[in-house]
Amino acid sequence: MRLSDFWNRMKLHFGDPYAESWARDYVIADLGGRTVNQALADGIAAKEVWGAVCRVADVTGSLR
Repeated sequence: MRLSDFWNRMKLHFGDPYAESWARDYVIADLGGRTVNQALADGIAAKEVWGAVCRVADVTGSLR
């Protein structure tokens, strides 16, 4: 998954302004207790991060 696709999906699910806030502030256990931004900065693949987001944020099937 390309990083641009990841952010597009985040914005579609959470809304444009909230996606960035959620990615900065919400800690996900499946990412080792990291936020989305921390996980991406640490080199975790966007596809893996998106999978973790889908599991904790009830992302609809069409965005999965």
